[in-house]
Amino acid sequence: MAFYPLQIAGLVLGFFGLVGTLATTLLPQWRVSAFVGSNIIVFERLWEGLWMNCVRQAKIRLQCKFYSSLLALPPALEAARALMCVAVALSFIALLIGICGMKQIQCTGSNERAKAYLLGTSGVLFILTGIFVLIPVCWTANIIIRDFYNPAIHVGQKRELGAALFLGWASTAVLFIGGGLLCGFCCCNRKKQRHRYPAPGYCVPHTENRRNVTVLNKTSTSYV
Repeated sequence: MAFYPLQIAGLVLGFFGLVGTLATTLLPQWRVSAFVGSNIIVFERLWEGLWMNCVRQAKIRLQCKFYSSLLALPPALEAARALMCVAVALSFIALLIGICGMKQIQCTGSNERAKAYLLGTSGVLFILTGIFVLIPVCWTANIIIRDFYNPAIHVGQKRELGAALFLGWASTAVLFIGGGLLCGFCCCNRKKQRHRYPAPGYCVPHTENRRNVTVLNKTSTSYV
Protein backbone atom coordinates (compact mmCIF):
# COMPACT_ATOMS: atom_id res chain seq x y z
CA MET A 1 0.00 0.00 0.00
CA ALA A 2 1.47 3.34 -1.03
CA PHE A 3 1.87 6.36 1.25
CA TYR A 4 2.53 4.03 4.19
CA PRO A 5 4.37 6.65 6.35
CA LEU A 6 1.32 8.91 6.02
CA GLN A 7 -1.00 6.50 7.78
CA ILE A 8 1.60 5.74 10.45
CA ALA A 9 2.00 9.46 11.22
CA GLY A 10 -1.78 9.93 11.31
CA LEU A 11 -2.34 7.07 13.73
CA VAL A 12 0.53 8.15 15.99
CA LEU A 13 -0.86 11.69 16.16
CA GLY A 14 -4.32 10.26 16.78
CA PHE A 15 -2.96 8.23 19.70
CA PHE A 16 -1.33 11.31 21.21
CA GLY A 17 -4.59 13.16 20.70
CA LEU A 18 -6.43 10.40 22.58
CA VAL A 19 -3.98 10.63 25.49
CA GLY A 20 -4.26 14.43 25.52
CA THR A 21 -8.05 14.30 25.44
CA LEU A 22 -8.15 11.86 28.34
CA ALA A 23 -5.68 13.95 30.35
CA THR A 24 -7.65 17.13 29.65
CA THR A 25 -10.81 15.45 30.88
CA LEU A 26 -9.28 14.21 34.14
CA LEU A 27 -7.00 17.09 35.11
CA PRO A 28 -8.43 19.55 37.67
CA GLN A 29 -6.57 22.59 36.30
CA TRP A 30 -9.37 23.99 34.17
CA ARG A 31 -9.81 27.07 36.36
CA VAL A 32 -7.10 28.27 38.76
CA SER A 33 -7.21 31.05 41.32
CA ALA A 34 -6.01 34.49 40.22
CA PHE A 35 -3.84 36.76 42.36
CA VAL A 36 -4.85 40.27 41.32
CA GLY A 37 -5.55 43.53 43.08
CA SER A 38 -5.80 43.25 46.83
CA ASN A 39 -5.87 39.47 46.81
CA ILE A 40 -2.59 38.68 48.60
CA ILE A 41 -3.38 35.12 49.62
CA VAL A 42 -0.45 33.47 47.90
CA PHE A 43 -0.09 30.48 50.21
CA GLU A 44 -3.20 28.80 48.88
CA ARG A 45 -4.03 28.02 45.25
CA LEU A 46 -7.40 26.75 44.07
CA TRP A 47 -7.92 24.40 41.13
CA GLU A 48 -11.30 23.63 39.61
CA GLY A 49 -11.85 20.84 37.09
CA LEU A 50 -14.69 18.88 35.56
CA TRP A 51 -14.81 16.27 38.31
CA MET A 52 -13.14 17.78 41.39
CA ASN A 53 -11.68 20.88 42.97
CA CYS A 54 -8.30 20.96 44.67
CA VAL A 55 -6.53 23.20 47.17
CA ARG A 56 -2.75 23.43 47.11
CA GLN A 57 -1.14 25.00 50.16
CA ALA A 58 2.37 26.47 49.87
CA LYS A 59 3.22 24.02 47.06
CA ILE A 60 3.50 21.22 49.61
CA ARG A 61 0.11 19.81 50.42
CA LEU A 62 -2.63 19.08 47.89
CA GLN A 63 -6.20 18.24 48.88
CA CYS A 64 -8.79 17.28 46.28
CA LYS A 65 -12.51 16.66 46.63
CA PHE A 66 -14.98 15.32 44.09
CA TYR A 67 -18.15 17.27 43.48
CA SER A 68 -20.76 15.91 45.87
CA SER A 69 -23.93 16.59 43.87
CA LEU A 70 -24.40 16.27 40.15
CA LEU A 71 -27.60 18.34 40.11
CA ALA A 72 -25.91 21.27 41.87
CA LEU A 73 -23.35 21.75 39.10
CA PRO A 74 -23.73 24.67 36.66
CA PRO A 75 -25.06 23.81 33.19
CA ALA A 76 -21.78 24.81 31.53
CA LEU A 77 -19.86 22.29 33.61
CA GLU A 78 -22.36 19.51 32.91
CA ALA A 79 -22.19 20.20 29.16
CA ALA A 80 -18.38 20.24 29.26
CA ARG A 81 -18.39 16.88 31.04
CA ALA A 82 -20.69 15.32 28.45
CA LEU A 83 -18.72 16.66 25.47
CA MET A 84 -15.36 15.54 26.85
CA CYS A 85 -16.68 12.05 27.60
CA VAL A 86 -18.01 11.79 24.05
CA ALA A 87 -14.64 13.02 22.75
CA VAL A 88 -12.76 10.33 24.68
CA ALA A 89 -15.09 7.61 23.36
CA LEU A 90 -14.84 8.87 19.77
CA SER A 91 -11.05 9.06 19.84
CA PHE A 92 -10.83 5.51 21.18
CA ILE A 93 -13.18 4.21 18.46
CA ALA A 94 -11.25 6.14 15.81
CA LEU A 95 -7.98 4.60 16.96
CA LEU A 96 -9.42 1.09 16.82
CA ILE A 97 -10.82 1.64 13.32
CA GLY A 98 -7.48 3.06 12.18
CA ILE A 99 -5.59 0.05 13.54
CA CYS A 100 -7.97 -2.27 11.68
CA GLY A 101 -7.13 -0.40 8.48
CA MET A 102 -3.38 -0.90 8.83
CA LYS A 103 -1.50 -2.87 6.20
CA GLN A 104 -0.30 -5.56 8.60
CA ILE A 105 -3.73 -6.18 10.15
CA GLN A 106 -5.74 -8.81 8.29
CA CYS A 107 -9.23 -7.76 9.43
CA THR A 108 -10.33 -6.99 5.89
CA GLY A 109 -7.98 -9.38 4.09
CA SER A 110 -5.86 -7.85 1.34
CA ASN A 111 -8.51 -5.42 0.08
CA GLU A 112 -6.66 -2.11 -0.15
CA ARG A 113 -9.80 -0.13 -0.89
CA ALA A 114 -11.52 -1.33 2.29
CA LYS A 115 -8.43 -0.53 4.35
CA ALA A 116 -8.26 2.95 2.83
CA TYR A 117 -11.93 3.55 3.69
CA LEU A 118 -11.31 2.43 7.27
CA LEU A 119 -8.41 4.86 7.61
CA GLY A 120 -10.53 7.63 6.10
CA THR A 121 -13.30 6.91 8.59
CA SER A 122 -10.75 7.00 11.40
CA GLY A 123 -9.52 10.39 10.19
CA VAL A 124 -13.04 11.83 10.12
CA LEU A 125 -13.67 10.59 13.66
CA PHE A 126 -10.40 12.14 14.87
CA ILE A 127 -11.41 15.49 13.37
CA LEU A 128 -14.84 15.17 14.98
CA THR A 129 -13.13 14.41 18.30
CA GLY A 130 -11.10 17.60 17.96
CA ILE A 131 -14.32 19.58 17.49
CA PHE A 132 -15.86 18.01 20.60
CA VAL A 133 -12.74 18.92 22.60
CA LEU A 134 -12.54 22.45 21.21
CA ILE A 135 -16.11 23.40 22.14
CA PRO A 136 -15.92 22.97 25.97
CA VAL A 137 -12.33 24.25 26.16
CA CYS A 138 -13.11 27.48 24.29
CA TRP A 139 -16.42 27.85 26.13
CA THR A 140 -14.73 27.59 29.52
CA ALA A 141 -11.95 29.96 28.49
CA ASN A 142 -14.54 32.50 27.34
CA ILE A 143 -16.35 32.32 30.68
CA ILE A 144 -13.09 32.74 32.63
CA ILE A 145 -11.98 35.76 30.59
CA ARG A 146 -15.43 37.36 30.77
CA ASP A 147 -15.60 36.97 34.57
CA PHE A 148 -12.01 38.15 34.99
CA TYR A 149 -12.76 41.54 33.44
CA ASN A 150 -16.18 41.84 35.07
CA PRO A 151 -15.97 44.48 37.84
CA ALA A 152 -19.11 43.12 39.51
CA ILE A 153 -17.30 39.88 40.48
CA HIS A 154 -15.19 39.90 43.62
CA VAL A 155 -11.44 39.59 43.20
CA GLY A 156 -11.30 36.41 45.25
CA GLN A 157 -13.78 34.70 42.91
CA LYS A 158 -11.93 35.48 39.69
CA ARG A 159 -10.09 32.66 37.95
CA GLU A 160 -7.37 32.28 35.34
CA LEU A 161 -6.85 29.83 32.49
CA GLY A 162 -5.55 26.52 33.76
CA ALA A 163 -3.05 24.12 32.24
CA ALA A 164 -5.82 21.71 31.21
CA LEU A 165 -7.22 24.28 28.76
CA PHE A 166 -3.87 24.69 27.02
CA LEU A 167 -3.50 20.91 26.89
CA GLY A 168 -6.96 20.73 25.34
CA TRP A 169 -6.00 23.21 22.63
CA ALA A 170 -2.81 21.29 21.88
CA SER A 171 -4.74 18.00 21.74
CA THR A 172 -7.23 19.56 19.34
CA ALA A 173 -4.44 20.62 16.99
CA VAL A 174 -2.89 17.14 17.12
CA LEU A 175 -6.25 15.50 16.41
CA PHE A 176 -6.91 17.79 13.46
CA ILE A 177 -3.48 17.11 11.95
CA GLY A 178 -3.73 13.34 12.49
CA GLY A 179 -7.25 13.17 11.08
CA GLY A 180 -6.23 15.29 8.10
CA LEU A 181 -3.33 12.97 7.33
CA LEU A 182 -5.58 9.91 7.41
CA CYS A 183 -8.20 11.57 5.22
CA GLY A 184 -5.45 12.64 2.82
CA PHE A 185 -4.20 9.06 2.67
CA CYS A 186 -7.69 7.84 1.79
CA CYS A 187 -8.02 10.41 -1.01
CA CYS A 188 -4.57 9.60 -2.42
CA ASN A 189 -5.34 5.89 -2.39
CA ARG A 190 -8.61 6.45 -4.27
CA LYS A 191 -6.82 8.48 -6.95
CA LYS A 192 -4.23 5.73 -7.28
CA GLN A 193 -6.95 3.10 -7.75
CA ARG A 194 -8.59 5.22 -10.48
CA HIS A 195 -5.32 5.57 -12.40
CA ARG A 196 -4.56 1.87 -12.03
CA TYR A 197 -7.95 0.67 -13.23
CA PRO A 198 -9.30 3.14 -15.83
CA ALA A 199 -12.94 2.98 -16.75
CA PRO A 200 -13.58 0.98 -19.95
CA GLY A 201 -14.62 3.07 -22.93
CA TYR A 202 -17.95 2.66 -24.64
CA CYS A 203 -17.80 2.04 -28.38
CA VAL A 204 -20.68 3.48 -30.35
CA PRO A 205 -21.59 1.31 -33.35
CA HIS A 206 -21.36 3.01 -36.73
CA THR A 207 -24.78 2.62 -38.25
CA GLU A 208 -23.82 4.25 -41.56
CA ASN A 209 -21.09 1.71 -42.28
CA ARG A 210 -23.47 -1.12 -41.53
CA ARG A 211 -26.02 0.31 -43.94
CA ASN A 212 -23.40 0.61 -46.70
CA VAL A 213 -22.33 -2.99 -46.18
CA THR A 214 -25.89 -4.25 -46.39
CA VAL A 215 -26.50 -2.25 -49.61
CA LEU A 216 -23.38 -3.70 -51.24
CA ASN A 217 -24.40 -7.21 -50.27
CA LYS A 218 -27.83 -6.72 -51.84
CA THR A 219 -26.40 -5.41 -55.10
CA SER A 220 -23.89 -8.20 -55.37
CA THR A 221 -26.49 -10.88 -54.82
CA SER A 222 -28.81 -9.32 -57.40
CA TYR A 223 -26.19 -9.64 -60.21
CA VAL A 224 -25.55 -13.24 -59.36
